[in-house]
Amino acid sequence: MRNCIRGFASATLLAAASTVLSFTIAAQQVPQQIQPPAKEQLFLQVHAKGDQVYSCKSDGAQFTWTLKAPDAQLFDNNGKPFGKHFAGPSWEANDGSRVTGKAIANAASPDADSIPWLLVNVLNHEGSGVLARATTIQRLNTKGGKAPASGCDASHAGQEVRVPYSADYLFYAPK
Repeated sequence: MRNCIRGFASATLLAAASTVLSFTIAAQQVPQQIQPPAKEQLFLQVHAKGDQVYSCKSDGAQFTWTLKAPDAQLFDNNGKPFGKHFAGPSWEANDGSRVTGKAIANAASPDADSIPWLLVNVLNHEGSGVLARATTIQRLNTKGGKAPASGCDASHAGQEVRVPYSADYLFYAPK
């Protein structure tokens, strides 16, 4: 029994160390153009799972899928519900705090079938909860979410499609 407990503890420590190691490696691979300002530090990381919602729009004779809004649930590092991500783009924590931002830089995802990684400046704050001090947000580790390559034409104008995606959002605040 003692060896089972010792083995379980060793496996748990190894899994935790590999998680920290993989995040460190991923952070080292983040392109320079989407690095947060040096005067800021990471204070929160959440995982998003949901959809990117696209609308078929016309630009003259050309029809394209245009991003309408994200629609995702946010989860903390323990997999517990944290809040939601929606049009704005906005992020809202379950404590009622909310931020809205604007993307200022992007980089192609290492996964060619996924939406780009982003650096977002926070423009507006609401509430005094956990998100109140956020000034910059990174979107990393994206999976899916790209607009369809076809299917948007005159007969589909105004229609919407939902494309599943997941991503990690890292929130930064002044040091």
